[in-house]
Amino acid sequence: MKPAFLLDTNILAEPLRPAPNPVVLLKLEEFESQLAIPAVVWHEMWFGCHRLPQSTRRSAIERYLLDVVAPSMPILPYDSAASEYHAVERARLSRLGKTPSFADGQIAAIAHANELILVTLNRADFEAFHGLVVEDWRA
Repeated sequence: MKPAFLLDTNILAEPLRPAPNPVVLLKLEEFESQLAIPAVVWHEMWFGCHRLPQSTRRSAIERYLLDVVAPSMPILPYDSAASEYHAVERARLSRLGKTPSFADGQIAAIAHANELILVTLNRADFEAFHGLVVEDWRA
């Protein structure tokens, strides 16, 4: 099945929280065959993991990424279509004084280029992007 949703880092990391949001967990389960992640989020998760000392927590994150995420969700690249959209939107938003973080711009661009709904807990980071559908699964 083709992915319908692109997950932001905070959604992908939700199952690792000490008290994960049950609604987010249900949605992850409900749409498990329709989920994808951007390469930028894959990087952010691994970067966070490698910043931790060797520990039970770090091992749990590594197992989650390798045993749960990697086999079940395609990792979508920041390709030429995404980079073109990102450049246009970054310039437009900069003129408006709303310069997004570069990583958020890449995530938005990958969602747009692949015609996916971006799922995040930080809607405000993405709402200014044209042509992007954003959802928050907490409610």
